[in-house]
Amino acid sequence: MPSKLALALLAACLLSAALCQGAVVAKVGTELRCQCIKIHSTPFHPRFIKELRVIESGPRCANTEIIVKLVDGRELCLDPQKQWVQVVVEKFLKR
Repeated sequence: MPSKLALALLAACLLSAALCQGAVVAKVGTELRCQCIKIHSTPFHPRFIKELRVIESGPRCANTEIIVKLVDGRELCLDPQKQWVQVVVEKFLKR
């Protein structure tokens, strides 16, 4: 009887450890990476931007990222070093 209790307790501990480890890995996997994989390079008018996010470089990503959501629902990553992107950001912030 005590061996069944010890086995059940061991199984509960292993299950708990596995669930906790999975939760940490999933959280780290979504937070510690760059969000921009492909950079959009064709200039466009700022009126097509619905939302703009600037994510500064940090421990999760060495690059500063500018992510825009367009009025048609698409999300694009822009190169913050390009002159036209800086102009688009300035015009968007003035609205």
